[in-house]
Amino acid sequence: MLETRAASRPTRKSPGSQSALRHLNQQRIIDCLLSGPSTQAELARQTGLSTATVSNIVKFMQTAGLVSTEPTTSSGRRALNVKLISDGAIAVGIDFGRRHLRVVFSSLNYQVVAEKTIILPLGHHAEEGIAAAAGLITELLASKGLAPSALIGAGVGIPGPIDRRTGTVAQGAILPEWVGINIQERLEETLDLPVIVDNDANLGALAEVTWGPHNGLENLIFIKIGSGIGAGLIISGIPYYGNVGITGEIGHATVQEHGSVCRCGNRGCLETVASTTVMTNLLSRSGQPPETAEDIVGQGLEGSSAVLRVVDDAGMAVGQELGNIANLLNPEVIVVGGPLAGLGDLLLDPIRRGLLRHAVPVVGESTTLVMSSLGDRAEALGAAALAFQHVGIRAP
Repeated sequence: MLETRAASRPTRKSPGSQSALRHLNQQRIIDCLLSGPSTQAELARQTGLSTATVSNIVKFMQTAGLVSTEPTTSSGRRALNVKLISDGAIAVGIDFGRRHLRVVFSSLNYQVVAEKTIILPLGHHAEEGIAAAAGLITELLASKGLAPSALIGAGVGIPGPIDRRTGTVAQGAILPEWVGINIQERLEETLDLPVIVDNDANLGALAEVTWGPHNGLENLIFIKIGSGIGAGLIISGIPYYGNVGITGEIGHATVQEHGSVCRCGNRGCLETVASTTVMTNLLSRSGQPPETAEDIVGQGLEGSSAVLRVVDDAGMAVGQELGNIANLLNPEVIVVGGPLAGLGDLLLDPIRRGLLRHAVPVVGESTTLVMSSLGDRAEALGAAALAFQHVGIRAP
């Protein structure tokens, strides 16, 4: 089972603490209940926990809205049957983008209960985004007839690096207006929920090994190509955060020594040749200039020669950098996600050519390159998974 770390919190619970032990035991009970209702006596036998421990944990979970109980008989004796309440414990996944906000509700069995996406204005400030997220959560609760008490917490994706020492958005974010702000604290104050924050590409990687088809994979790279370009890393089965939490910033790897100046201050970064913003700028003189990533996808699928050329050039540049990363990390799978995922092989083929050209042959040939099956929902789904894991609930 995949484990994760609190990306925006500088400290972690001691593995031997009472709270950590309770979370571990609670997860063992949840693992059993995912197969169906059980009596407390059956849970004790299956988990190896004492009946008193099971009883205490079940009471805690019932108060938290995770389970329901009802009297029953077992082997002629009175017993208490325990059942997971799949819609009584909802994780919220929030994905903030440069121009969008997506909120999803996930049940315990990793099913999307509700979701909605809205457009945010360019250059929006953190307070605007947070207010919009709170509004969407209230709207989704009402649409599904759920009480706020059903929400166990929220995971949040930000398109930029998060400094784990301070929990703040670090320099280099696609949302410069958010830099220096502790989004976790602001959201917890607004939503009155436990909140955990991570970089959106990290959450895309987490989604692939929880919601996606790569469950249990030990070494995976998720690359998000959008207004910015970032990578999430799963190494030896866990998300990799490095020293201060700022990893996977491949959008700022130099691919053209004398290229354009990047927003980070360097020249020729990958983002200056392969981001969706650069693509739309390059296509501004074409016959039907695309204004959004969705336009690029639509025109690419229609066979626009200008779009296909720009996509091919961008894909080769991305593949070049992925070749360097593959040489360093030797992943099993590289997953490409973001708003251009709808292009499918039109984007994947040039990325593959770049990867094979720049990777050591045996590494390039043994690395599986695929498009994300989760589309542009990956980051929000990963955020919901992070919320569950933060309270000790793993993917089934």
